Amino acid sequence: MDNEAGIDNLLKEMMGVLDYEFNDHSLLKMALTHPSLEGQRNYQRLEFVGDRVLGLVISSWLYEYYPHVDEGGLSSRHVALVRGETCADVAKRLSFGQYIIMADSADDIGARKRKAILADVCEAVIGALYIDGGLAPAKKFIQHHWAQAIEDVREAQRDAKTRLQEWAQARKLPITRYKVVERTGPAHAPTFTVCAEVEGYDPEYGEGKSKRDAEQMAADRLLSRLETSKA
Repeated sequence: MDNEAGIDNLLKEMMGVLDYEFNDHSLLKMALTHPSLEGQRNYQRLEFVGDRVLGLVISSWLYEYYPHVDEGGLSSRHVALVRGETCADVAKRLSFGQYIIMADSADDIGARKRKAILADVCEAVIGALYIDGGLAPAKKFIQHHWAQAIEDVREAQRDAKTRLQEWAQARKLPITRYKVVERTGPAHAPTFTVCAEVEGYDPEYGEGKSKRDAEQMAADRLLSRLETSKA
């Protein structure tokens, strides 16, 4: 979409969906712009901000919501609530796909329906809300649209690594293997990428600020896939 009037109308519709009037409309436009539009500011930088804001809001919310749950229980719930799949579900529910501004070539191959792109746009929108209006509108958006998700993890749950190992043991498979495949960022604030593998199945990967968080994310992703497969 390259028509300015059309983009203005799209942004107005999107602000209605978000129930928030942006002071700087260019922030919302950036949050909705796919990298396929060369020469345009796209959502990637805002996605970076939104990911951190989402993590902060969810962490604080979990701390208050589950006062008697230990760090491990909070961590496993956090993984479930901030993962890309959850962000994509929110974006799909709000029909974000129809508002993404992208090149025809990307649109033609169904990019606006891809979960990874929907998740990126969702995080970018959170980042745009935060930069435009501070924490309050971003927090309002998250707490409204993640309300059902946080209810879904209300019941005390064992951590993902334990549940994955029980899945493997029930099928008489060897112990799940975890391996750090990448460490990035400064020494004082590293980000770990961990591979989780159950013998006979394709691995999954997780990222986190600690090896434990990365392992939990990888285990959760792998278990989700295994439980929904025919295997």
